[in-house]
Amino acid sequence: MTHSRSADLVVPRIVVTVSLVICVTGSMIGVGLFGGTPIASAAGGALAPDATPLAPASTAFSVWTVIYLGLAGFTVLQWFPAPAPAAEARRRRLRLPVAGTMVLNAAWILVVQAGRLWLSVLVIAALLALLGRVFMILVRSRPNGPVERVLVDGVLGVYLGWVCVATAANVAAALAASGFHGAGIGPDWWAVAVLAVVGAIGVVLAVRSGGRIAVAAAIAWGLVWIAVARWDGAPQSVPAAVAAAVAGAAVLGAVWWAGAGRGAGRGSVAS
Repeated sequence: MTHSRSADLVVPRIVVTVSLVICVTGSMIGVGLFGGTPIASAAGGALAPDATPLAPASTAFSVWTVIYLGLAGFTVLQWFPAPAPAAEARRRRLRLPVAGTMVLNAAWILVVQAGRLWLSVLVIAALLALLGRVFMILVRSRPNGPVERVLVDGVLGVYLGWVCVATAANVAAALAASGFHGAGIGPDWWAVAVLAVVGAIGVVLAVRSGGRIAVAAAIAWGLVWIAVARWDGAPQSVPAAVAAAVAGAAVLGAVWWAGAGRGAGRGSVAS
């Protein structure tokens, strides 16, 4: 019985750790190491900052540094005893879904390296769905202390928020590479429509989470850098730039509104 209980604790931690190694290895390939092609140059440049009206400026991708460092912190945290049974139960529910997101992250990079853009859309959709599952676990329980608030709720919130924006950009890239020309609707207005959807999703997540800032901050970050890229970069699109800025402001406004409803001081980094 004791051996079985110990295995139940150790095996999922090993799975999370191995998944982190896979994730980091994939990220190294994605920046051009180990013989890989940088993502902006892979798949014929379909995901470059100037490829579509929904592509963020290259600076936006620095958020991955925060995400990868945070996932490393999350992984290390798993090897320390939880301070309470409820905290351990929460970690147990999170381990395998988070491990799955890290493997999918690496899979997405490899699929893009192979030039399979529509397959990459399926992979990132699965990643987004799994992060949605993680989000539901987070909002149904509370972090145990400031370390968990940052390394669990904060990191995973940023991860989800960024992938929301990245999914829209990925779909736009796949459509553009496939020769889609808007079915009679100009690319500016397609971009405005998609940005409105991303903003609406951000507002829903902000309200559903009770004003947690991590998810909204990452979505707003991505939207702001779309606005920057479209304002003075190619392809230039003032409508898309304005729509991205307005959507980002709406998401942050929803966080403030939802957080105010819970009382001042409770919507810190993640919860």
